[in-house]
Amino acid sequence: MMNSLGRRGMEEKYFPHDLIIIQILPRLPVKSLLRFKCVHKSYLYGFGYDQFRDDYLVVSVSNDMTINYGVNSQLEVFSLQDNTWREIEGNFPYFSNTWTDDSPRVGLLFGGDIHWLVAKMAPGEDSSDDVILTFDLMERKLLEMPYPDDFDFVLYDNCALWVFGEFFSLWVSDHVNCSVEIWVMKEYKVHSSWTKTLDFSIEGLSTWYFYPICSTKTGDIVGTDGENVLQKYNGQGQLIEHESYSEDPLDFLVTLYTESLLLLPVDNMQV
Repeated sequence: MMNSLGRRGMEEKYFPHDLIIIQILPRLPVKSLLRFKCVHKSYLYGFGYDQFRDDYLVVSVSNDMTINYGVNSQLEVFSLQDNTWREIEGNFPYFSNTWTDDSPRVGLLFGGDIHWLVAKMAPGEDSSDDVILTFDLMERKLLEMPYPDDFDFVLYDNCALWVFGEFFSLWVSDHVNCSVEIWVMKEYKVHSSWTKTLDFSIEGLSTWYFYPICSTKTGDIVGTDGENVLQKYNGQGQLIEHESYSEDPLDFLVTLYTESLLLLPVDNMQV
């Protein structure tokens, strides 16, 4: 499964959290899905659990692309408990994907919040600011989180949020210099705790691209070249092994497994 060309002409892949939300969306009421089929809107979306209300939520941050850039974004929340969408009022700036085009983009769930990398533009302004947009599932409001102080977008070709070990993290790649950096927020929502923990070279492989997928309990990093090679690096950034897989994306799907007592319906069966 591929998306269209990204911010710098690179092909974007669906990763585990994307696959999860893709499986969830078809289970929503048909009327609710119509908003995701509108070709004139740009979406940020995500799925999470509100433990205070014992409710599962689908969150949508959208912009009407038929209007000029710079208009406000619209924030809507679908409650599984209420089985309805509700717009959350507010004068939100224009938010769009930072590292991808305007195709729908799923957010990273961590610490009770959903997170996206976005470019923020206020109405009437020509420039934008790159920030991490968060949605608090319990407070049901949008917040902003700055990047690390020493982080410079100009130096990188691609960037994404993920969970490295137990930490909220950011990985960035520099394909010109064949390197990948891992930044972690050692104390969640404490800006001063941002730390660059790893900077390693990916030079020497058949491809110079590397997209982290997950980290193991021992600190190894598993990722893909975005085409047909899985790669594993240790906690010091040294390549441990790499393995090719089918070029047909339908033959290869990556998922994360967590033990749970929750029963999930699959084609009239439960697993």
